[in-house]
Amino acid sequence: MKLSKAQYDEIAQFLGHVQPTRQSLRKLKEKFPSQSQSTLLSIFSQEYQKQIKRTHAKHHTAEAIETYYQRYLNGVMKNAAAPVLLELANEVDFAPSLMARIVLERFLQEKEQTIPSKTLINSMLRDPSQIPDGVLATQVYQCTVNDCCYGPLVDCIKHAIGHEHEVLLREMLLEKNLSFIAVEGHIIHWIESKASFGDESSHQAYLQDQFWSYWNRFGPGLVIYWYGFIEELDCHRERGILLKDCFPTDIVTLRHSMAQH
Repeated sequence: MKLSKAQYDEIAQFLGHVQPTRQSLRKLKEKFPSQSQSTLLSIFSQEYQKQIKRTHAKHHTAEAIETYYQRYLNGVMKNAAAPVLLELANEVDFAPSLMARIVLERFLQEKEQTIPSKTLINSMLRDPSQIPDGVLATQVYQCTVNDCCYGPLVDCIKHAIGHEHEVLLREMLLEKNLSFIAVEGHIIHWIESKASFGDESSHQAYLQDQFWSYWNRFGPGLVIYWYGFIEELDCHRERGILLKDCFPTDIVTLRHSMAQH
């Protein structure tokens, strides 16, 4: 699904005024019923991640970390069964999984009197039963299962979706026995699969980090944003990078076109 820049901006503006929760996702679907749910979900996730990156530093100052940790301790002391960490994350507008990481790291630092390794933190976030404190383990679990944009569960889902679309693309190419194809009059030497929505910031980053490198090495190519993209971004066709939101149906194989001649 292709969106105009104006349509995308309207969705992004709406998301700027709501909390990143499943309830907000339902509101988003109600507000924009003509857009596909998968496209809206992808935009929802990407806009939230941009917001988190903008505010990441302020949540990681020594003062902020100590404040969050003390609020966690006071909260569970009053009621250990309450979702203290989850509510704290929502209150300060920060991703629940990232809040859980901050408090877990601070807890381990105090317990072990040393800075815990990232490997240990990641392992405990993936499997909270490893955390040597039952209350904190439950709090961390609540954060990871209620975070729809960050955390180990979301990472697994994103990896699975990305892999699924790569397999789908590979099957389509194998089925047609293609090595070089022509799409809308353009010769294509490579195809990149992106199981996401192509917005301005992500597309510019991909162009710089991947697509132009592919173009330099292999020649012209095609990028498939399976969840759509801002149509104004499809502006490099003449230079040799096409954007599509699905596998092209109007392809011409070089073998077929040469046989006709």
